[in-house]
Amino acid sequence: MRHVLRLSAMLALAVLPASGAAQVLRMPLPTLPENQEVLVLEVALAPGQTGSPHRHDAHVFVYVLEGRVDMQVEGGELETLSPGETFYESPDDVHSVSANASDTEPARFLVYMIRTAGTPVTIPASD
Repeated sequence: MRHVLRLSAMLALAVLPASGAAQVLRMPLPTLPENQEVLVLEVALAPGQTGSPHRHDAHVFVYVLEGRVDMQVEGGELETLSPGETFYESPDDVHSVSANASDTEPARFLVYMIRTAGTPVTIPASD
């Protein structure tokens, strides 16, 4: 099974240039412990919906699919992202703002996390 997955990944990468794919994000990662996993979530925000300040204890990559979202980590600048744009949080960041930037339109984004297996996905910032 692992061989099939590796082969599928190699084939997918081989067709990317011909398909007109564009690089969205490239970022080197630090050396990771053995017990890491990738978790991918799809998040949907209703118009005007906001989240509470939180952390993930993970490398977090956000990719906006639909609508516009406001994102900010503590000490960073507020960013309003549109479809196709990305946002990054380090394992030490507190995600202070996570909100749908529109009061009338929904928003959707993908969250890719590189995290320690078995740990909580989200931790309130007050913990």
